[in-house]
Amino acid sequence: MAATDRVLLHVPEPRAAVPRTFSRPRPALARRQAEATKRRYHESSEAPPAKRRSKASCLPAKKTAAKETQGTFQGKALKTFSPKKSSAGGSNRNQERKPGIKTSSLFKNNPEIPELHRPVVKQVQEKVFTSDAFHELDLHPHLISTINSVLKMSSMTSVQKQSIPVLLEGRDALVRSQTGSGKTLAYCIPVVQSLQAMESKIQRADGPYALILVPTRELALQSFETVQKLLKPFTWIVPGVLMGGEKRKSEKARLRKGINILISTPGRLVDHIKSTKNIHFSQIRWLILDEADRILDLGFEKDITVILNAVNAECQGRQNVLLSATLTEGVTRLADISLHNPVSISVPDESYDPKSRAVLEASAPRTGSELDSFAIPAGLDQHVTVVPSKLRLVSLAAFILQKCKFERDQKMVVFFLSCELVEFHYNLFLQTLLGGSGAPAPGRLPSASTQFGFLRLHGDMEQEERTAVFQEFSRSKTGVLLCTDVAARGLDLPQVTWIVQYNAPASPAEYIHRIGRTARIGCRGSSLLILAPSEAEYVNSLASHKINVSEIKMEDILSVLTKDDCFKRSRRGNQKSHAVGPQEIRERATVLQTVFEDYVHSSERTVSGAKKALQSFIRAYAAYPRELKHIFHVRFLHLGHVAKSFGLRDAPKNLSALSVKKKKANLKSTLVNVCHGVGSPGLRSRLLPGRVTQPLCTSVLSPVKWERSWCLKVSRVFRCVG
Repeated sequence: MAATDRVLLHVPEPRAAVPRTFSRPRPALARRQAEATKRRYHESSEAPPAKRRSKASCLPAKKTAAKETQGTFQGKALKTFSPKKSSAGGSNRNQERKPGIKTSSLFKNNPEIPELHRPVVKQVQEKVFTSDAFHELDLHPHLISTINSVLKMSSMTSVQKQSIPVLLEGRDALVRSQTGSGKTLAYCIPVVQSLQAMESKIQRADGPYALILVPTRELALQSFETVQKLLKPFTWIVPGVLMGGEKRKSEKARLRKGINILISTPGRLVDHIKSTKNIHFSQIRWLILDEADRILDLGFEKDITVILNAVNAECQGRQNVLLSATLTEGVTRLADISLHNPVSISVPDESYDPKSRAVLEASAPRTGSELDSFAIPAGLDQHVTVVPSKLRLVSLAAFILQKCKFERDQKMVVFFLSCELVEFHYNLFLQTLLGGSGAPAPGRLPSASTQFGFLRLHGDMEQEERTAVFQEFSRSKTGVLLCTDVAARGLDLPQVTWIVQYNAPASPAEYIHRIGRTARIGCRGSSLLILAPSEAEYVNSLASHKINVSEIKMEDILSVLTKDDCFKRSRRGNQKSHAVGPQEIRERATVLQTVFEDYVHSSERTVSGAKKALQSFIRAYAAYPRELKHIFHVRFLHLGHVAKSFGLRDAPKNLSALSVKKKKANLKSTLVNVCHGVGSPGLRSRLLPGRVTQPLCTSVLSPVKWERSWCLKVSRVFRCVG
């Protein structure tokens, strides 16, 4: 037995640094080698190596595993070794000898940040205010007094100076002006002036005299509030608003009583045209399409056609106005259909003379260079920063903290690509950056500030919540609004100082509308666009549209973390903290990233939410238009690095499974809704050919009574759902 033990003891000989815990005496050869090594290092006054790399570790994984397995089954003597414990102790001793502290992989294997070669171009800027006052116009004295006292305005903007006289003359107009230049008042003042001056006093039961179409619910509420303020002296004129998310029954009751100035989103108005009997347009004098390009972008072209047909069937003589900050081919095409001999008012065009009444040629839509330049507010400073994918999350959080925690009176709007992205970042920042007092919970900073708050706004929220968020953010002086492009058009959010575009917009026009939420009506504002290294060429795309941006370095954004000790890394023993420098900034950024990752991995629900947000980002990234595919393409993304920006420690492997599961769930819910008649009229009209008077399930049970195409469509959908 002793001989056998001696033979077995020579098997793990490559692990010579380990067997100090072995209770039996060493072999003579091993003892002599150890004494020789000690004498050699003692004579040369050098410290012996803390840890040797064993020969077994150089072998392939399969061979090493087989060798260890073979030794295990040969006898029980090998079980006295504990290689895991000794290797861990060796690594700890090795870390204690290093003067620096090992940082996370957050700053490793990142692509190089390219130098931005920004061509300097001359931006198109329009003068916002003029020296002309409202009292110089031929307006009702009470209306002028309301503008001065209620709206706190005395001088007209450029677009108001050019538009109001033209519209008071009864001409159709196509108005193009920069966002935040006062286009809403440019058409509301002529409407109120003309309606209050009618010889026969307007009655509520007469129905709508003016119809104003806007693309989003928030813009509908904002326009409604503006009209309400202007109508304070003229109480007999009743405004009203129709929009999705509200109860149809209450809207029908308001229509039955009478609305003189009707503000609506296209989809909800089409719904009432098809289902409400007491809506009529025989008294229409004004038809206004505000943010016309956005109306077309959201797919309301068919709804606009339905509305125009309904209005034309009852009323021919009316005044039509189209307004937009960007003039696209779709807007020009819509102008051809709805406007008659219109006046084209383009404020950036300095050669425009309001007395010349230049007529827009319907047969020659403006394309090319005429559509490539956009008007930028003079008080807007535009910035861009290039950040690797792994550092995007901490960079965004550091920028928010820099502006809203360490600076005063800052109000910020952050734009994302999808609703899932908004929800994920809202919950993440709410739980980590806004921690409560007392002992910090896991995944929360030890000393978070509550000087600012987070709000969210996107299309998947209930209408009551959307309205409450919009009003709360409008009233507040500070805070951060995380939103999608639902808040990018026409909304007047007072005192917004920063616009952050966390995801690049799909077009330069959308970029203009996003940054237009700040620097409104002559105020100052700033914007920041966050790009990945592979997206740096987007700066040249903006420059081709006469948009200038200046660069902010990522290190300057992350350096704000050194102002708060809650991001300081805890140290052991007598280790001293570094001076404020690149290493200290990296360590603090790693602490913040660790907080985010701890929260994301704290439960299955948060991990699932992060994966859904990542999946939504990839889908949205794949949907960039063809002309930008050379900049934004899915093949340029490193899935592991992108997952890091969602607080995930590893790239998920089941994203496709999640997508299929969600798609099936959406199909099932859609079928159930249509079966019970719950879906929107647009959805039912796309699914049901012609007029369907029976539930969907009937068509499945008795397909003979239904159109063949409809039966094929239903059976195809049921096969997909399973």
